[in-house]
Amino acid sequence: MVHVLNSRVLLRPTDPGRSRAFYGEKLGLAVYREFGTGPERGVVYFLGGGFLEVSGRGDAPPSPALKLWLQVRDIAVAHAELADAGVEIVRPPVKEPWGLIEMWIADPDGTEIVLVEIPVDHPLRHRPGI
Repeated sequence: MVHVLNSRVLLRPTDPGRSRAFYGEKLGLAVYREFGTGPERGVVYFLGGGFLEVSGRGDAPPSPALKLWLQVRDIAVAHAELADAGVEIVRPPVKEPWGLIEMWIADPDGTEIVLVEIPVDHPLRHRPGI
């Protein structure tokens, strides 16, 4: 049996400096740790209950099958802050038929990132009668 103690998503961007600037400065993710030196040094960011490691260099952008799902407290605030930071909003916040409020952005390599607000009355927060 595998006993997982920790986890992280590994991202190998085509331009590490540009991606570090995006995740660290534009998204404002807090740094968990840094390692190595030079232009391809690694940075591990806190990502809620996990981590995002941006390190090394990829020859091509990550697969379009890779998506990041980030829950935020207030999507309207996140939308305003990201727009002010110059992040391209792929799709503004929309309340989906399943009740979540979702907004889409993309990192410099095109990796899609969905920012999600879970409304207080949504079943993911509580289930009446239980």
